[in-house]
Amino acid sequence: MFPINEIFHSLQGEGYNTGTASVFLRFSGCNLHCHFCDTQHLNHTMMSLPQLVEEVMKYPGAPLIVLTGGEPSLYVDEELIKALKLTGKRIAIETNGTRLLPRGIDWITLSPKQGFEGGDNKPCLLQQCDELKVVYTGQELSQYDYINARHRYLQPCFVDDERQRELNIQSCVNAVLTHPTWRLSLQTHRLLGIR
Repeated sequence: MFPINEIFHSLQGEGYNTGTASVFLRFSGCNLHCHFCDTQHLNHTMMSLPQLVEEVMKYPGAPLIVLTGGEPSLYVDEELIKALKLTGKRIAIETNGTRLLPRGIDWITLSPKQGFEGGDNKPCLLQQCDELKVVYTGQELSQYDYINARHRYLQPCFVDDERQRELNIQSCVNAVLTHPTWRLSLQTHRLLGIR
């Protein structure tokens, strides 16, 4: 059984796969406690593997399944990956990297949380990923040099305070201008007003 916060069909709003029609499996629960997390961890429904696959198949046109959370690596195993592969969709995961992942995942988005209150109490174990996506608040970027990533993205940390949000955006833009090995990632789903 899996604690599922929500399953929904939308466009991937961040990073490399921005704009791709996707089925999102949002798991509840995390081993970190980042202050900016937008998942309501107490809200979830326990679902079996056949129930998950049945829900995913309600969206046959979406080519991508995104395993997100919370921290999906707390629950994702090879059995789940094998079952989801039978849907014919590609499987992506968004992880904080504090746990090793099962084989068979097509796209790994690593979003380490070092340097954040509640986010750095466990070390990042993953050292390789398809996409490194750092929520940026001005932290030193050299701390991520050890991670081998095909793509590197900085994403301004979204906060409710509008002034701080604007400062985070400007800081992120300046960081990308100064460090051109990184690219800017925006949360386009927020800009479009979609999930």
